[in-house]
Amino acid sequence: MEHSSSFSRLVGGDIWLKDENLQRTGSFKIRGALNRIRAASTGELSAGVVTASAGNHAQGVALASSLNGLKAKVFMPTSTPPIKVEATRSYGGEIILVGESFEEAYNAAIEHAENMGSLFVHPFKDKYVIAGQGTWGWKYIKNSKSWIMLSFL
Repeated sequence: MEHSSSFSRLVGGDIWLKDENLQRTGSFKIRGALNRIRAASTGELSAGVVTASAGNHAQGVALASSLNGLKAKVFMPTSTPPIKVEATRSYGGEIILVGESFEEAYNAAIEHAENMGSLFVHPFKDKYVIAGQGTWGWKYIKNSKSWIMLSFL
């Protein structure tokens, strides 16, 4: 947490900020992936985890899966920058490069998940992913003129 003098002066209380770039994967996407995986039943996870992404969501799913002892297959377009592919692989994701666009990689991932019975972790259309990616909330501490930022993870 970093104290923000500017925002603190603006509201007349202490404001602390969480630097999302300091997450292990460099973004808030790990929280959504972790929330989705932790909300799943053992049965849903028995055939592993699948996603489609060319960026931070891929890394989040790979790391969240690894942290939970699961294997993640990550479908990425062939045009994905090598640095994103390697970062995702370094977090334990098995990379499948397919198609020239996200849509093609997405369709291949959905088909694979359905055929294998794997949990598909959608990058943005899943209530658990959305809830987990919620970045912050505010809470006022009575009698102290202070606000704190709450992070979800």
